[in-house]
Amino acid sequence: MILINIAYRILYLHRSLLLAALFLVLLVPNVNAQDPALSEASDFFLDRPDSNKYAVILVGPAVGDTNSSRFRQWALSLYDILARDYGYNSDTITLLYDRGEIEGPGGERVDAACDREGIEQQFAVLKSRVKIGDQIILFLIGHGSGAEAEAKFNIVGPDLTGIEFAYLLDQFAQQDMVIVNTTSASYGFSAALSSEGRVVISSTRSSSEKYDPIFSRFFIEALDARNGDRDKNNRVSMLEAFNYARNNVTQWYEEQGRLAAEHAGLDDNGDSLFSLNPTVAEADGRLAEIAFIDTLIDSNEGLSEVAVRLKSRMQRIERSVFILRGRKADFLEADYWQQMEELLVDLARTTGRFNEQVEQ
Repeated sequence: MILINIAYRILYLHRSLLLAALFLVLLVPNVNAQDPALSEASDFFLDRPDSNKYAVILVGPAVGDTNSSRFRQWALSLYDILARDYGYNSDTITLLYDRGEIEGPGGERVDAACDREGIEQQFAVLKSRVKIGDQIILFLIGHGSGAEAEAKFNIVGPDLTGIEFAYLLDQFAQQDMVIVNTTSASYGFSAALSSEGRVVISSTRSSSEKYDPIFSRFFIEALDARNGDRDKNNRVSMLEAFNYARNNVTQWYEEQGRLAAEHAGLDDNGDSLFSLNPTVAEADGRLAEIAFIDTLIDSNEGLSEVAVRLKSRMQRIERSVFILRGRKADFLEADYWQQMEELLVDLARTTGRFNEQVEQ
């Protein structure tokens, strides 16, 4: 992992070499951090040993056999990846699928139909489980329609507008939230969900992009085997997954010799204005960089209570590195590097203690 490797080397590098190494490695293009106001005012997406993460997969009815097969594959693949690689299980994943049934393997994973009753009931169940500071990520797979206030997510029965869905999400104001809307004509619906402290990803930039997007395919691919892990810290942030999917969608259309029929956008500052290419100069992308999908406690790791606490501390220090990097312009050069060095030394020492616990 890049940050941890650098941290280890801190104990041995001369200061001038250290500064050069940090400059080359930490200032990675297109990777952003929180802005000063956000980092000082809140603890958004701060993983704690006692916090949990939940995923809700909503799959609407499909038009045509091709879409039906595609939606089914995406939903089950996403479910399996979350359970296999990121520490989720049947208690922390909710699958709302079409009319409530899947033919063949995978049907046992469905919790309810993707209709108003099923959504409201499962949200009520989720509300009874979550605590303050927990994280919820919602994946919307299916068809969308309409524009602005009339933008809808197509479900079984009367469709849901973005405004109606936003009202349902208000009950989770004390939880961190990510919404990945991969439907056609998703922009208007997604814009209605924009809110402070919330990461919203839309597979399209306008209601006129009505063709079925392939964004889901590549977003899920970014999570699979951590393909989207650009900074090699063995974690996938929402910004990394978004950029991976967006870049691969662009490449796919180029290989097909077609004009792109979809342009994904990301909003994470609550202004409902989605950035198509989040960068340091853009308003969006800063919160998404510290919003990770992985859970702190992965049953496959078999960590002790002490190791879990150390892992949490490692992630908090790494988060501070990202935030400090994004605020470099607020510091004198010497002060910035002094704080960065202190963080990386702390990261190295904490990582060493964590590795000792794992070895024991």
